[in-house]
Amino acid sequence: MPIPFAFENSYARLPQRFHARVAPTPVAAPRLIRFNTELAHELGIDPALFSGPEGAALAVGNRLPEGAEPIAMAYAGHQFGHFVPQLGDGRALLIGEVRDRAGRLRDIHLKGSGPTPFSRRGDGRAALGPVLREYVVSEAMHALGIPATRALAAAVTGEPVFRETPLPGAVLMRVASSHVRVGTFQYFAARGDMGAVETLVGYVVARHYPDLQGASEPGLALLEAVADRQAALIARWMLIGFIHGVMNTDNMSICGETIDFGPCAFMEAYDPATVFSAIDEGGRYAYANQPPIAQWNIARFAETLLPLIDPDEERAIARASEVVSGFRGRFEAHWLDGIRAKLGLSSAEEDDLDLATDWLAALHQGGADFTLAFRALGSAQEAAGDGDAALRGLFGETTALDAWLPRWRARIARDPVSAAERANAMRRANPLFIPRNHRIEQAIAAAVETSDFTPFDTLTNVLTRPYDEQPEHAGHAAPARPAERVCRTFCGT
Repeated sequence: MPIPFAFENSYARLPQRFHARVAPTPVAAPRLIRFNTELAHELGIDPALFSGPEGAALAVGNRLPEGAEPIAMAYAGHQFGHFVPQLGDGRALLIGEVRDRAGRLRDIHLKGSGPTPFSRRGDGRAALGPVLREYVVSEAMHALGIPATRALAAAVTGEPVFRETPLPGAVLMRVASSHVRVGTFQYFAARGDMGAVETLVGYVVARHYPDLQGASEPGLALLEAVADRQAALIARWMLIGFIHGVMNTDNMSICGETIDFGPCAFMEAYDPATVFSAIDEGGRYAYANQPPIAQWNIARFAETLLPLIDPDEERAIARASEVVSGFRGRFEAHWLDGIRAKLGLSSAEEDDLDLATDWLAALHQGGADFTLAFRALGSAQEAAGDGDAALRGLFGETTALDAWLPRWRARIARDPVSAAERANAMRRANPLFIPRNHRIEQAIAAAVETSDFTPFDTLTNVLTRPYDEQPEHAGHAAPARPAERVCRTFCGT
């Protein structure tokens, strides 16, 4: 019987050179391991469609909903600074777009669905571990209030994939506002196909930036809007200690969502030089480098739009450069707003930036856990006491903290809210639970080695409420013990 999804499929209506039409490759024995009922309701999809064997077949692409038009999207990208003119969806398919209950068009995407014309000799499959990582982290990012792709379903395929060793195969069904990337624009600009770039500008404006429709200079207006949205996104990453790990231009969404969770990780002890990705040997995508790398990516986006910004190349470069050079200021404004909230400040003073950077320096000197230190700060508003002791217990070296705390207390004394209001606001700004790397690895190991998905389910459930006290899961808030520390993460390919 037909499976209704109410597809609209605007991207499939674009010219043929934007994508390749290809069906998912069937798998042997699919089994659903996680389904996101809340997201299904948001999308207007009946969760009952994903029950039983037919639901598992739907989750991996063995069955397609009525009206699906599976396509592999074409794109290029700079990977660790080196341009690759053709990448594209090598193991993923956009099966269609649905309009959610809020009226937003959302992509339904299969990851690990088999080879495409863009697979570059790869098998087009995904191993179970990376699928679980993306499910956990993308849903955690959503719960933390950070724009991200989301996970609708995860299923095992009943077939192995072969990497260094055979691993269980899996497919992720994910949802995004769209999968258009900086690299999508680069794909056509590198070919001199400015007609396609102009078509893409019109498509992105209509879908993601409708307030720009009718703009006299749509290319420049889009560049400014994307730069601001990316600045806000990267600021939010920095404020929770998130490290993407592979900020290539093909992993930078035009709509301002976090996309592709390969070697991503969350910082524990604060250190701006932190790198987890095993493939980032030079630290290009270290925590502190994320704002300048985002600016670099915006510059690459600007290059694709130059002929649309001004027919005179010099004028086009000058106007685009002004937007690119302004990225740092946009980022800092978003970050400062966020760090004020995390420090319990409802008003703005000129010295707040110094107060915030000195707090981070104290965290670094003391080796304090980034997440827990912010959380504990909310209990240390008054003079030294139990809350102060809990905060100090996170620091190995407290000299810098001792110098900083009186300055902070003097600052909050001038802030026009009560201590109780401030404590509540700080709990809403500072999560207790994040996807700690060792917990993710433990969940993956249990699933891969013994088919035990209990740790994965527990972790995913805990992370749906990152700001709430959950005494029964207090251990999930704790940093890794020395033997549990995860020092390297790996790309999911």
